[in-house]
Amino acid sequence: MFSFKGIVRKITPKFIMSGYHLFLAFLAALRYGFPGRKMVVIGITGTNGKSTTLDLAHRVLEQTGSGVASCSSVRFKINETEWPNMLKMTMPGRFFLQQFLKRANKAKCKYVIIEVTSEGILQHRNKFIDFDIAIFTNLSEEHIERHGSFEKYREAKAKFFKQVKGLHIVNMDDEHAPYFLQIVSKEKIGYTFKHRNSFSGKLVSAFKVKDLFKGVSFQVGNVIFELNLLGQFNVYNALGAICLGLSQGLSLEQCEKALETAEGIPGRMETIYLGPFKAVVDYAFTPNALKQVYKTLAAKSKEQMANRLVCVLGACGGGRDKWKRPVLGGIAKEYCEQIIVTNEDPYDEPPEEIIDQVVQGAGPKALKIIDRREAINKALSLAKQGDIVIITGKGCEPWICVENGKKIAWDDRQVVKEEAKDLGIALAPEVPEKVVPQGEKALISEMKRLQRFKDPKWH
Repeated sequence: MFSFKGIVRKITPKFIMSGYHLFLAFLAALRYGFPGRKMVVIGITGTNGKSTTLDLAHRVLEQTGSGVASCSSVRFKINETEWPNMLKMTMPGRFFLQQFLKRANKAKCKYVIIEVTSEGILQHRNKFIDFDIAIFTNLSEEHIERHGSFEKYREAKAKFFKQVKGLHIVNMDDEHAPYFLQIVSKEKIGYTFKHRNSFSGKLVSAFKVKDLFKGVSFQVGNVIFELNLLGQFNVYNALGAICLGLSQGLSLEQCEKALETAEGIPGRMETIYLGPFKAVVDYAFTPNALKQVYKTLAAKSKEQMANRLVCVLGACGGGRDKWKRPVLGGIAKEYCEQIIVTNEDPYDEPPEEIIDQVVQGAGPKALKIIDRREAINKALSLAKQGDIVIITGKGCEPWICVENGKKIAWDDRQVVKEEAKDLGIALAPEVPEKVVPQGEKALISEMKRLQRFKDPKWH
């Protein structure tokens, strides 16, 4: 399909496009008076976990008593005012960001947290924002076509870290941690729960990581944290937020108080309880994220003696990371008993071609259903007592993006409810609070009562 903008981008030399984006970034900052200079600005970057880390970090910083604003792929929030991100952009454009920063400053916010993406870095959306703190979550292959190679994708993330001269917070358990640790900064804090790396700086270590019925628990120092978030990968997201809180003078007890109130983020491992089974909606669209989601749910299924995972997945179009389509299908084949491959965001690519590429990995037994609503209906109709239906790729995104720049209003969560109703499957009340064995519950209560923490390195 012909795209005038696309043609212009292809024929314009990269250095001219880069200069154009840099000029826009300066113009936007000038227009709104460089508001980032007046607040503590935190940038979170990595392949997965940015939105959850941001949400948890926002909750933690609220414990300081200061105003907090944050900008994520899910929503925008300035103190108590919150509205959904309808842009289908994780990191918005320069003028939007600078205006957001100005609004946050006007609302007397001391802190602003922003998800920083590799695309945003390429287009200099991070420039002329005075970031004080950078948080690295993890890195895996993503946006390879856009950057040209994984090494260049990693370099883009590093450019952001080099911009931030203050504090670097790094996930020590990620294999690329050493790459980011060698970037110069005034201070570094690492976090871990595998304890594989030696580190001379401040280190936040989690111990006794356990899966609970509706979340996870772990211990830092003498403080036990319980999260209402499924998956041990969320321990990393919480640790990033805890490191940020400690760096701003909060105690572990204050961080725990903030995190114990956190419920799930919309579209991130969000569970919809149905009569005989449950459906889970998640944003996962990278191989690593998809594997973590399936692995967590498969463990839950085994723990609860449930039957199967019934999976609905697709892959993004527009020429984006075509390499990962059969990989996503292969991961689904590894974990799911029933696979339905469907439309996601085809943009200007034929949906049939994208689906066929996913099926190459998923195998011939996978069902191909182009219409996403029909695919969800089919998954619900196939589910039996105790099954888990997992629908990935979009989470709470409000649109399906199709050819010629058109958008179709959408919400996987709402469609699940509507199709369940049409099938005569009633919504069930949510499962009560986490079921913790009495012995473990008593231990947790006693440990919380005795919470004391004095180690300056937060081990």
